[in-house]
Parts: sequence; C-alpha cells; structure tokens
Amino acid sequence: MLSREQTFHVRPGGAVTGQVRVPGDKSISHRSIMLGAIADGVTEISGFLEGADCLATLQSMQEMGVKIDVLGHGHIRVNGVGLHGLKTPVDPLDFGNSGTAMRLMTGLLAGQEFNAILKGDQSLSNRPMGRIIEPLVQMGATIEAAENNRPPLHIRGGNPLTGICYEMKVASAQVKSALLLAGLYASGETCVIEPAPTRDHTERMLAGFGYPIQRNDNRICLQGGGRLKATRVEVPADISSAAFFIVAATLMPGSELLLEHVGVNPTRTGVIDILRLMGANIDIFNQSEVGGELVADLRVRHAALHGIDIPEALVPLAIDEFPVIFIAAANASGTTRLTGASELRVKESDRIKVMADGLLACGIQAQATPDGIIIQGKPGQVQGARIDSQGDHRIAMAFAVAGQCASSPMLIDNCANVATSFPGFAALAKHVGLDIEINPSC
Repeated sequence: MLSREQTFHVRPGGAVTGQVRVPGDKSISHRSIMLGAIADGVTEISGFLEGADCLATLQSMQEMGVKIDVLGHGHIRVNGVGLHGLKTPVDPLDFGNSGTAMRLMTGLLAGQEFNAILKGDQSLSNRPMGRIIEPLVQMGATIEAAENNRPPLHIRGGNPLTGICYEMKVASAQVKSALLLAGLYASGETCVIEPAPTRDHTERMLAGFGYPIQRNDNRICLQGGGRLKATRVEVPADISSAAFFIVAATLMPGSELLLEHVGVNPTRTGVIDILRLMGANIDIFNQSEVGGELVADLRVRHAALHGIDIPEALVPLAIDEFPVIFIAAANASGTTRLTGASELRVKESDRIKVMADGLLACGIQAQATPDGIIIQGKPGQVQGARIDSQGDHRIAMAFAVAGQCASSPMLIDNCANVATSFPGFAALAKHVGLDIEINPSC
C-alpha cells in the first residue's frame, strides 16, 4: 500500500512549454488486463499504465491463475485462460485505491464458480458499491458487503446469472461495464440503458476482442456465452492526465505545449469542450484511430478564460477532470457554476467539498452545493496555501497546477497516491516548466 506521507512544494512559475506524452489511459489499461485474461490466446498490450491502480488489477488476475509478463516500458503480455479459466484466489483480492478495478471486477467475478473477497484501502472501503450490487443481484449473483454497501465485498460463486435489461439511475461507465462483464457469463441477453452518454471503452474493447455487442443510441446489449479472442491493445495517453497540463498551459502567459498521442474518445473529451467554452485555445490535430480508440495530438496556448454555466450534458464526459477544471475556473473572469455532478462526492474523496475548501484557503470564493459548486473566479488572485489533498491523486495534481500561477508557494499534503494514476507526474511537470518538488510531509 502506498504511503500517504508526501508533500508537493510548488513555487509560482512561468510559461509551460515543450512536447510531452503523458502516461497511458487508466480506464483502458484496466480493461485490457481484464479482457486479455479471459480471452483465448495471448494478448499483447503496449502503453499500459504501470500505476498502482492498474497494477492492482494485474496482480488480481495473476492471483487467479493468469500468467502475465511485465516486459517493461508499458509492454504487457497476457496469456488468456478463456472465459471459464480463472482459478479460486487464495487470499482476498486487494484493489488498493481503485474503485474502477473493484467495480468492474465485481461484475466479472459475479458469474464465476468460485468465491472471492474484494477489498481496498481505507478510502476505497468508504466508497458505495450498492449501485453495482443491486443490478448484479437482479441477475442472480450473491454479493455480501459491509455496512451501507461498502467494501469488502464477498462474492459467492456458483450462482447462474440471467441477463436483464437495466436502466441506470445515474450515468456511470463503471456500473455499465460491471453489468456487461457479468453479462458475458449470463444466459440470454444483457442490456444497459444509459441516462446520458458515458465513456465507452468497455464496448469498444469487447468489439476489439471479437465479442459481438450491439449499440443503439443509449442502449447497449450483448448475449452471454460467447468467446473473446486475444488481440493487440495499444493504450493511448490518458486525457485525464493530460488535463492538468492543458490547464497549466492555458493559465500561464507565453505558454505553448504539445501533448502527443492523447486519447480523444468522444465520451472522454468533455474537459476540452468545457475549457473551450471558457475561452481556452486548444487545437486537435493528427487524429487517427488505434485499436478502436481515437487518438490525436493537442496543442495548447495561453488564453484568458471567463466563467460559464457548465452544461450538464458534458458532466459525465468530464467527471474525472473536474478538480483541475475548478482550478481553471478560479483563474477565470466571473462566475462558473457546476450542477448535476453529485457523483463527485463519492470519488476518492468528496471532491466537491475538498476542492471548495482548498479554493477558499487560496482566497477564491467557492460555494459547494449538493450536486456541484459555484466559483467566483479572479485572474491572478490565487494565493499560496497549505492544502490537504485527502490522499486524492486528482486533488493533489489540481492544486499543483494552481501553485504554478499562485502569488506564493503552495504546499499540498498527502500526495503519494498520485502514483495510482500518474507515476512520474512531478518529474514531467518540472520538464514543462512547473517548479515542483516532492518532500516528506512535515
């Protein structure tokens, strides 16, 4: 488990410049291991994110008998065991800080013949799992959880699953993906109806592994009992990681930054759409398709931003990027309002509350609401402060960006979990112009 005793020390800096490629997409990396493990044959993965979250997924599959070779530099070889080849894990499967891994794996394991226990760290143990337990139980699974449907989760094997048609109450790619993975083991058809579009990496990757899937507007369906065929997966750079550098370059005068080979799946580009509505100067070029995923280079130049009412339709398409979007809003002229984002309260931290508290400490008016936030932006008015990231990687990196344009140094505590999604963040940030050091917490 990662130590939380780490502090980022960020001094105000200048322009953000250069050409970089951020690490591989976390969502795609998780799914590549899961589907590669239950496919027939050997799946070769390049660009895999070797962060703690994705390595927890990799280790869990190894503990269920899958031979996985870690060849270095993001190259992974998965020797698939087929849909019914997983073995009983001897010990509980530990997913650390990763809600994605736990929720998706719960769906995948719901239809197995063996029992499994899924656990996580203190943060993950406080995150709600009822949203996946309810529909999986409707399919026939037996899942026991701690109080208030929190982890650890005990999955009782040997229960035959039956496909259902499930209309999601809240737009969530994790719920959708858990049900589709369970549907692989169910008799009949499993359908998920989305209230709004969410990231579609699972559907795209299932198709890439040769598994038939039907998509009709907001309805996604598959038949159980098929087979997955091993393939090659090239993981693009993670737009969620790129977002920190997009905002940093936008905010600092004289900046021009090129971000290479970024995944621009239409269900993930809400951060670009929102920042452009605020006035950001972001060019997308060299677009191509790699393994069913759209990738492109992004060029970002400094631009003056203004506050906006964030369209609710974009919320599910930018749900992981809001911490750094809030930093952009703090440096924009006027008011930015976010609604329809109650999901942010049940992430690695209550991101609405933690970000609002942090912005207030930096001298920016920020009012948390039940499903969003109201930020009164003032360009050039962010003050240095000491921020507790609450062990949330995206909070830590967001305030590191804020420190670049603050009036005095920014100290951000509890930053070790940045390694869950972005190993090497501080070094890459320094490479493009941020003045950031990692120190033991004091």
